[in-house]
Amino acid sequence: MSDATMPAQALLVLEDGRTFRGTSYGAQGTALGEAVFTTGMTGYQETLTDPSYARQLIVQTAPHIGNTGVNKADNESTRIWAAGYVVRDAARRPSNWRSEGTLDDELTNQGIVGIQGVDTRAITRHLRERGAMKAGIFSGAEAARPEAELLAEVLAQPSMAGLRLAEEVSVKEAYVVEPSAHGWEGEPLFTIAALDLGIKAMTPTRFAERGVRVHVLPAATTFEEASALNPDGVFISNGPGDPATADRQVGFVRSFLDAGVPYFGICFGNQILGRALGYGTYKLRYGHRGINQPVMDRSTGKVEITSQNHGFAVDAPLDGPTQAPEERFGRVEVSHISLNDQVVEGLSCLDIPAFSVQYHPEAAAGPHDAAYLFDRFITLMTEFKTSNTAQSQENK
Repeated sequence: MSDATMPAQALLVLEDGRTFRGTSYGAQGTALGEAVFTTGMTGYQETLTDPSYARQLIVQTAPHIGNTGVNKADNESTRIWAAGYVVRDAARRPSNWRSEGTLDDELTNQGIVGIQGVDTRAITRHLRERGAMKAGIFSGAEAARPEAELLAEVLAQPSMAGLRLAEEVSVKEAYVVEPSAHGWEGEPLFTIAALDLGIKAMTPTRFAERGVRVHVLPAATTFEEASALNPDGVFISNGPGDPATADRQVGFVRSFLDAGVPYFGICFGNQILGRALGYGTYKLRYGHRGINQPVMDRSTGKVEITSQNHGFAVDAPLDGPTQAPEERFGRVEVSHISLNDQVVEGLSCLDIPAFSVQYHPEAAAGPHDAAYLFDRFITLMTEFKTSNTAQSQENK
């Protein structure tokens, strides 16, 4: 192979000074962000296009990446949101009947700087021991700079803790996903207002398949604007950043809880519900990322294998139903827990129609163990609507 066709050198620099040398993958230049690892063996395209990965350098623990290429159908948003990409063995060419191009070209076309040929096992072990941390990928001419200079650039970037990112990744204009576009026949059963903090495309699709019309709304939407839609329920999506910065969205949810409108949240939406109820949130050491995270539903004892991507969690008591710190919302219990580290994976309100989970039931790349949660929300809206109808008839 001639020098002209040899891949450019690349360097991954972690904030504690640890470095890993490889070759460039995708675009050349500099990528800064928080280094995190994900354990999924499939679904790399869904991972890259998940807005929850904004400002993060993704380390894939699965060694072979790019084997099935890329296609438009598997995107979870309109672009790649990951700040950079770290893989061990990048496929030289894709081999799949659905492939429409190579991952390498897609990364290049979207300006995503990556690195290949590094020991991702060693990187993952390091991040597990030291925690997710600031990092940078430098390739081409950037990789030739002094390492001390590169480390200084890594350290100068802001930490993920305290970052407000939902507004950056949210849709700018509201749009509607109709059930009729996803195989539903007849009139919609319900209408929901879905606040987009980094929503994945499959989420409104899962609702629409069940006969629910979804109004996807920008992150800055007010309670008054959303309630004007007269929704049967309100939904808060996944998203990136620190939930401690989401005061606007916490107020939005509290207003709907006060109005008695059924609520369902996933991932960031779980953290927002936790804050609305008065609980705190905290940053996890290295987070939960991948499609093989075990979670127990405490009401049934059933274990679900779930898709997750979060670096923050709700700080709520695990020992049975307790009074919410915001007392007007009544009793709350932790409905789901992680079997790896006992982190809160779900909240269930016992006196108001609201619940949430910390994982992804839409799981486009799988698994689908938690798909029943969409049905649970429909049941909640049905019960709420039936109760309201009965109350109206009594008042006549």
